[in-house]
Amino acid sequence: MSTCSVRRIIVTGALLSVVGLTGCAHYTEAEQALQQADELFNSIKDDSQVLASAPKDVLRAGESLQRAEQLSGYLGSTEDVQHFAYLSQQYAHIAQERSQIASYQQQIEQLRIQRERLQLALREARLMSVQQQGQWLEEQMISLATQDAERGLVLTLNDMLFDSGRADLKPAANRTVLKLVQFLQMNGQRTVRIEGYSDSDGDVQENLQLSKDRAQAVADTLVDLGVDVKRLQVMGYGDAFPIAENATERGRAQNRRVEIVFSDEVGRLAPERE
Repeated sequence: MSTCSVRRIIVTGALLSVVGLTGCAHYTEAEQALQQADELFNSIKDDSQVLASAPKDVLRAGESLQRAEQLSGYLGSTEDVQHFAYLSQQYAHIAQERSQIASYQQQIEQLRIQRERLQLALREARLMSVQQQGQWLEEQMISLATQDAERGLVLTLNDMLFDSGRADLKPAANRTVLKLVQFLQMNGQRTVRIEGYSDSDGDVQENLQLSKDRAQAVADTLVDLGVDVKRLQVMGYGDAFPIAENATERGRAQNRRVEIVFSDEVGRLAPERE
């Protein structure tokens, strides 16, 4: 065999090797795209909220995934596999986004209904005579609050008025909030400090943020019902200043609270806790 023939054989073999490696690389990319699409589709197909919010997008994601799987069995169709796997992932992402939007809209609607109920109850309460209302509110605040030697009159909203790990007030808090709003309206010089607290479970910074968010949720509700924001202070103390042992569930529940600290008759509040 001549030298030229040997050289041609070597070059041809090298080119075939390069083509083979390139094909493997494309095949690996197609496999990865198909696997990612499959995992994403499996995460949404059994999610009842996603199915309810975006059934057509879930269906399209499944159809595109099925097409990609069918094409994956044919040699030389890696681009088509990647294309349909990509489509499946995009439809799945769209379904997730639609579900998130629907969830936000539902929360907004619930807040709107709660606000309307509170405003209606507040209008009805205003029909009472000023004298009766003032006396009644004073008695109610005294009965609901406790007298702290250092901070004065303190009203506690316990953990039962919030969902676990959430800052939104439950409807069960409406009656207490209404009394607080009316009391502040009848006592225009008083101000309040709204203090949030948590138990010691979990991350310290997350607990601190949750305590602030809960206190802010109470403040936002008061402002929404007509209380001047300048009369409110908001603080979050996290797991500091517990009122019970964190070793028991009952104790932790007691520590998860919001406290309303009232000023005196001329608006002077006790110093902030340190």
